[in-house]
Amino acid sequence: MTKTKPYNSKEGKKQQIITMFNNIATNYDILNFTLSAGLDNIWRKQAVKKLSNNPKKILDVATGTGDFAICASKYTKAKIIGIDISNGMLDIANQKIKKKNLSKRIRFNEGDSEDMPFKDNEFDAVTVGFGVRNFENLEKGLNEIYRVLNKEGEIVILEPSFPTKKIFKTLYKLYFNFILPKIGALVSRDGAAYSYLPKSVATFPKNKEFIYLLKKIGFKKVKYIPLSFGIVSLFVAIK
Repeated sequence: MTKTKPYNSKEGKKQQIITMFNNIATNYDILNFTLSAGLDNIWRKQAVKKLSNNPKKILDVATGTGDFAICASKYTKAKIIGIDISNGMLDIANQKIKKKNLSKRIRFNEGDSEDMPFKDNEFDAVTVGFGVRNFENLEKGLNEIYRVLNKEGEIVILEPSFPTKKIFKTLYKLYFNFILPKIGALVSRDGAAYSYLPKSVATFPKNKEFIYLLKKIGFKKVKYIPLSFGIVSLFVAIK
């Protein structure tokens, strides 16, 4: 699998991801909302609604500014821990839960998704929103998620993808590959970060390949659900 990196340097992907998200943290939420036309909130809600085991404890991997964790708090009664490798993103996440009075239900920790500081079988559910393609070692990260999930624990993963219908696919690729990076660069002042986005999506395993990988690791009942005509992929699985 190609290890697409945000910056053209000799640093490892993980360190570059930290740098990238620290650079764009301040404008991350407004860009997400703008570039997705506000659909990002709907996608997270749809994903959380797929958790059918009434989780008591949820781990949000690559939590970023915490929106997936906050969404999970609305539609479950679970206690939630979010982890991320970017302090810049976590600073904003912590500001959000303080403002929303959610500090008793949600906690954020700096942590590496590929080497998590949690016991085996600790969580009832894991959520990952637009984060697995940023893992330096995808299989290692997914194995860690499998490890910390309890038996019959559930996972929901959101990742950007491309529509399957030809006309819509052509128009979306034009937007995704040319317009989106320019808007992202203008607002965030980090052009590489938003050029990395379409490249990382293009090199991420296709839906069938990713389903195969999840099954290889041990996940059961793996489902793929296209959202918004396929511009986002939702994967649901059980340990």
